[in-house]
Amino acid sequence: MVPSRSPRLLHSVAVLALVGAAVSGCKTTRTSDSTGLSSSSTSSSSPSSERAEADVRRDVDAAGERYRANPRDPDAAVRYAHALRAIGQRSQAAAVLEQASIQHPKNKAVLGAFGRALTESGNHQQAFEVLSRAHTPDQPDWRILSVQGAVLDQLGRHEEARRYYSSALKLAPDDPSVLSNLGLSYALSKELPQAEQTLRRAVARGSADPRVRQNLALVVGLQGRFEEAETIARSDLPPAEASANIAYLRAMLSQQRSKPREPRKVAQQSAD
Repeated sequence: MVPSRSPRLLHSVAVLALVGAAVSGCKTTRTSDSTGLSSSSTSSSSPSSERAEADVRRDVDAAGERYRANPRDPDAAVRYAHALRAIGQRSQAAAVLEQASIQHPKNKAVLGAFGRALTESGNHQQAFEVLSRAHTPDQPDWRILSVQGAVLDQLGRHEEARRYYSSALKLAPDDPSVLSNLGLSYALSKELPQAEQTLRRAVARGSADPRVRQNLALVVGLQGRFEEAETIARSDLPPAEASANIAYLRAMLSQQRSKPREPRKVAQQSAD
C-alpha cells in the first residue's frame, strides 16, 4: 500500500522553482511546504531544531517590528517577507511585497523578491511577468533567469525554460542551483538520462545544496535503480528516512504501472 504521507525525496520536482529561488537567501527545505507534501519522518523535534525555530521566530518578530515602523521602506519589506517565507507564510509575504512593488515599481530587489514569493504561492504567470521587470537585458541577473526558467517549467514550457537556464549558466558557469533546475526540467519532460547527467554535474560541485543530491536520488529512482537512489539519498537524510523515501517511490511507480492507460490529452499552448 502506498503511504499516505509523501516523503521529502518527492518534494523536488513539485517545487522545481525553489532550488533557483534558494540562491536569494532561503536555503531551507521548509520552502517545500507550499506543495502540500511533507516529510515521511515522524520523529519529534530535537532541542536543536526547537532552538532554530525559536531563532526564526525572533527574526520574524524583529523584521515585522521594523516593517511596521516604516512600511514604505523597501528593504524592510523585503526582509520581513523573507522572514515570513521562512515560516511558511507565503501568502502574507506576497501581500507585503505586492504593496512594496506598488510603492516602488522600479525597485529591482522588491520585484525580485515579489516574483519569488509569487512563484512559491503557485502564481506562475504573474511571477514570470514580475520577474521580467526585476532585471534588464543589458544587466541580467542569473539568479532571476534561473527562477524564470523554473516558472516556465511549471507552465509546461520546457524548451523555453532551458533557454533561460542556458543564459543563466553563461553568467554563472556550472552553478549547481541552475544545473539542478535544468536537470529537473529534463525530468519533467521525462528525459531521465539527460536529467541524471545534468544533476550529476550539479552534485559534482562541492557547494551544491543538499536538495540537489535529493533531486538526483529522485531521478535515479525514477529509472528503477532504487538501491543506488537510496545510497545517494542517505548522503543527507537519516537511513530510515532515505529507505522510506525509496520505498514510497517504488510503491508509487508500481501503482502507476498497474493503472490502465488513459488517452493522452494534448494541452493547447498560448501563442503569446
